[in-house]
Amino acid sequence: MSEPQGVKVMVVDDHPMWRDAVARDLAEAGFEVVATAGDGPQAVRRAQAAAPDVLVLDLNLPGLPGVEVCRELVGANPALRVLVLSASGEHADVLEAVKSGATGYLLKSASTEELLDAVRSTAAGDPVFTPGLAGLVLGEYRRLATEPAPATEDEPGAPQLTDRETEVLRLVAKGLSYKQIAERLVISHRTVQNHVQNTLGKLQLHNRVELVRYAIERGLDEV
Repeated sequence: MSEPQGVKVMVVDDHPMWRDAVARDLAEAGFEVVATAGDGPQAVRRAQAAAPDVLVLDLNLPGLPGVEVCRELVGANPALRVLVLSASGEHADVLEAVKSGATGYLLKSASTEELLDAVRSTAAGDPVFTPGLAGLVLGEYRRLATEPAPATEDEPGAPQLTDRETEVLRLVAKGLSYKQIAERLVISHRTVQNHVQNTLGKLQLHNRVELVRYAIERGLDEV
């Protein structure tokens, strides 16, 4: 799991007191808070300028909804990790956030320690969800996997993964964190991240959401 030092975080929320409190808690825990924003367009501009590692993002923003902010920023920079911090636990909001590229989803009822742990995990590339939401998201992955796939490995020109990349992909599909995968395969956390990034590049995918869908479509989670 990433240590706070050196992890750049940006906080986006339209409530100044809440935004400032979250930013202060993160800074006191050792994270580098590089920017804050109070509306959607401002969030996009400042994130592009500040280049945070983790974006702590509210969904209900004036000017541009949080899911659109997430979609635009992650689309431009797939390495960006987004942790949604929202008052809404509505399933539709959770799924829309994940589809837009969010790494995790935490309710605002979470404690400060839960938030700090979530940001650490998000920085490491591991998905974080408020209890009860992880099963919902995995169920959605499986539903999406029943839709027709655009390509299969048997088609001409399909990307070829190494045995290790396939092994890592299979464990990602089973819901293991990068840390757990590293321990399982007796390799470093950084090596796991490198394999995932290489696989994303080969498959022309943008984030972990698309990667899990790809793996489930091919039954790798059941192997």
